[in-house]
Amino acid sequence: MIQRVQTLWLLLAAAASFLTLNFAFYSGTTAEGAYLELNAKENIPILILSVATAVLALVTIFLYKNRKLQLKLTLVGLAVSILTLVLYFRKTSEFVNGNYSIWAILSLVVPVFLFFATRGIYKDEKLIKSLDRLR
Repeated sequence: MIQRVQTLWLLLAAAASFLTLNFAFYSGTTAEGAYLELNAKENIPILILSVATAVLALVTIFLYKNRKLQLKLTLVGLAVSILTLVLYFRKTSEFVNGNYSIWAILSLVVPVFLFFATRGIYKDEKLIKSLDRLR
């Protein structure tokens, strides 16, 4: 389990997704003139999707014996993380002026980590199939 590279990618994706709960994605002033920092805790749908992505990545780590299910769940996590990014960018349009935080990188790397995990799981599945042909 730990020796597989996709486990590390999934662990990094879960950690980055949990970190988005506290670190700001965008900060600026709203139309009402209030200064606001946008993080996952500020918006309920973003909060739910961020936590779901992190929990899904953690659960997927332990499904190493069922690679097909692990691959499917990682792809679902990838789709959810991209949806989270779309919601973040839509929420930033409500600001009058502001800028992206350096911590926005955390939200942007979650789909990248999940993509690399998906690629690793696929390579493992392909390797096992090729070994089965040799038996």
